[in-house]
Amino acid sequence: MTVVVKFGSSLVAGPGGRVRRSVLRARGKEIRTIVEGGEPVCVVSSGAIALGLPRLGLDRRPRQVARLQAASALGQARLQAAWDDALAPLPAAQVLLTAADVGDRTTYVNARSALTALFKLGAVPVVNENDATATDEITFGDNDALAAQVAVLLRARLLVLLTEVEGVYSRTPGTPGAELIAEGRQAAAATLGETSPLGRGGMRSKVLAAELAAAAGIPTVIAGGHGESVLRPILAGEPRGTRFAAAERSEPAFKLWLRFGKPVRGRIAVDAGARRALIEDGGSLLGVGVVSCEGAFEAGDAVELVGPDGVAFAKGIASVPAREAATRGVEAVHRDRLVVL
Repeated sequence: MTVVVKFGSSLVAGPGGRVRRSVLRARGKEIRTIVEGGEPVCVVSSGAIALGLPRLGLDRRPRQVARLQAASALGQARLQAAWDDALAPLPAAQVLLTAADVGDRTTYVNARSALTALFKLGAVPVVNENDATATDEITFGDNDALAAQVAVLLRARLLVLLTEVEGVYSRTPGTPGAELIAEGRQAAAATLGETSPLGRGGMRSKVLAAELAAAAGIPTVIAGGHGESVLRPILAGEPRGTRFAAAERSEPAFKLWLRFGKPVRGRIAVDAGARRALIEDGGSLLGVGVVSCEGAFEAGDAVELVGPDGVAFAKGIASVPAREAATRGVEAVHRDRLVVL
């Protein structure tokens, strides 16, 4: 089984865009111990943009996409070099992904095969979003979401999201009455703080990513990334940070990808009979049960299925375009390409 460990920008890059080598080397030492003990580790690392900003003469993350892409391109080489140093003598492999790679089944499987091959070779993949080519419309949003997607892709046994603070707090850390929340189910009600000036995430994105991974059956821990020993106690199950328990239900890899990886392009409203046939009988969605369609989706796109109450109850891959979904005799979504939420 694999462990996925995500590092936020503020752990990787310090003031002035300097690499936080002491942090990376400490965690690199722990990762080497885990890998040498027989368990693969996949690193998801932010920091390319933060490390590239000084080369553009900037000290804060710009808003313009072109400048973000330029900073990422300049900083990615520095980021990979930092991980090469931190993980040596283990080889560190650079893997850059986009949301489109995850949304397409073929590239999704190829990415998993490449990562698995790297594990077998004793390497540590260092994954980041390919910010230099991703557009504003097709990004993961932040590397917390990317880490959760990678954990689902690998069917990891654990996802660890490392940050500057010790976990999720009841209110902004440092303010009166702020307390560390140990159980993830209590985290949604917390005041989750602001986004880092160097990154896109913030605590809210970490909680959402943790909930996604946990829903896919992967326990997740949000914890502080500083100190001599961080990963060892977390992997041993010791109480550190905020832990999100895994859902009990386990699904096949294809349905995990469909549920969490493939973006939704439209919605199909169905009648009560069709919803009952899909949920209780495991049937396919036939055109006769389609009430209406929303969005100009095509065959092969993912769609949400909603019942008469307007609540989404399933997600599937459309067999026909929106204009044909309600046609009598048509199979709009096949049962083998559908997952009940």
